[in-house]
Amino acid sequence: MKRISAFLSGSLAVAGLAAQEKPNIVLIYADDIGYGDLSCYGATLVQTPNVDALASNGVRFRNAHSAAATSTPSRYGLFTGEYPWRRKGTGVAAGDAALIINPNRYTLPKMMKEAGYTTGAVGKWHLGMGAETGKQNWNQRVSPGPHEIGFDYSYIMAATGDRVPCVYMENQQAVGVDPKDPIQVSYTQNFPGEPTGKDNPELLTKLKPSHGHDMAVVNGISRIGFMKGGKSALWEDENIADSITVHAVRFIERNKNKPFFLYFGTNDIHVPRYPHERFRGKTGMGHRGDAILQFDWSVGEVVRALKEAGIYDNTLIIITSDNGPVVDDGYQDEAVEKLQNHKPWGPFRGGKYSTFEAGTRVPFIVHWTDNVRPGVSDALVSQIDMLATFSELVGKDLSKDNQTDSQKQLPSWLGKDSKGRDYVIGAAGTLTVLTNGWKYIEPGKGNSYNAQTNTELGNNPKDQLYNITIDRGEYDNVADENPLMTKFLKQILEEEKAKGFGMEL
Repeated sequence: MKRISAFLSGSLAVAGLAAQEKPNIVLIYADDIGYGDLSCYGATLVQTPNVDALASNGVRFRNAHSAAATSTPSRYGLFTGEYPWRRKGTGVAAGDAALIINPNRYTLPKMMKEAGYTTGAVGKWHLGMGAETGKQNWNQRVSPGPHEIGFDYSYIMAATGDRVPCVYMENQQAVGVDPKDPIQVSYTQNFPGEPTGKDNPELLTKLKPSHGHDMAVVNGISRIGFMKGGKSALWEDENIADSITVHAVRFIERNKNKPFFLYFGTNDIHVPRYPHERFRGKTGMGHRGDAILQFDWSVGEVVRALKEAGIYDNTLIIITSDNGPVVDDGYQDEAVEKLQNHKPWGPFRGGKYSTFEAGTRVPFIVHWTDNVRPGVSDALVSQIDMLATFSELVGKDLSKDNQTDSQKQLPSWLGKDSKGRDYVIGAAGTLTVLTNGWKYIEPGKGNSYNAQTNTELGNNPKDQLYNITIDRGEYDNVADENPLMTKFLKQILEEEKAKGFGMEL
């Protein structure tokens, strides 16, 4: 591929690229990896050489944010370009939730298809499937799903690791189901005669719950929700990374001669953590630390596949995470006991579920041979901009009818603009406004602390304002001393709330 370096008005001039010159795009979307979990972000007890290699030759961002502090809403924002807090029903999805993204709305994969890309979704999904919650027939094709929002191919976990049904869905059909042993799922009551983690702890041979997660027993681990049947289709947790990585590699191999967009959602660090035996015990940090090694292996396999296909240099690779970290999220996996001095949240406060910075400030690495300016960037970037930024990359104009929160930020993402966004809105129940210098957290009525996960949630009945440049830990609330800045950021938030967009689920 010829090097693409011409900028017009601060943007990459890509609209006139020939089809064969369009870069492939691989988005590696980790689950629950915190700002401080990777060695290129300062971790010392665990090493992530495959990620580090991409970071050293790409752009590593220090002020990048997911759309929310939990999984489902972050993915909603990623694919729609719309802040998830604008829509009811975008909270953490149950395992039998209907598809959360309206099939009629414009999405990132639909835009990529219009631009001539083959699109694939592999791995963690957690956006619901089917037309009605709790009404899916898991023994047939479940629709709507990934295909209806723009993916040509999908090999996904039906929901998420700690929720039933614990099966893979390939092109929206459960893989390996025996018609004589159909899948049944309920989130209201157990099926007669089926064991649970609560009543049958002797069956929990791999992991036991620390809180919640005591319903259906699958693979020696109890889950959220009840399930019966589908024995031949059930996954084994220790093999999830292998299975989804193989399918991501196969997608690359099948589509190496045409432009493709691959969303690869890894699951390793999300509970229940039970990495493959070749990674277990390698870090001395318990299953969570070992799962980070497993994630790095998956990254290495994707890179290897791109190189072997001869398309590595013409592939834009992004590595990021759906939200910040949590150590004890419901299982006794020694993550707390063996954490040592590792700080998954880095220098920030909070974590998954929190309005504090560690809830949404996540690793963000962009690699594209000869087309990024390698280094470290403090530009303010957000995953909500994936839609508009990729439209700029592939020369696809977004219709005014497809109004979103997504902004074109290609120069920043390529390391050629050090500023990025003016501000970004964060969400963990309570909303926040972050600029390059200040952060405002609106008053919240919820609990300030989650004792089960040991997470400071950041809720406070009063306005909170932090000078984020000198107080990364958000300990010094200076709202009273800075009334004008507090008023200014509150006004931004009120104006954002008033926008709407009028696109209901």
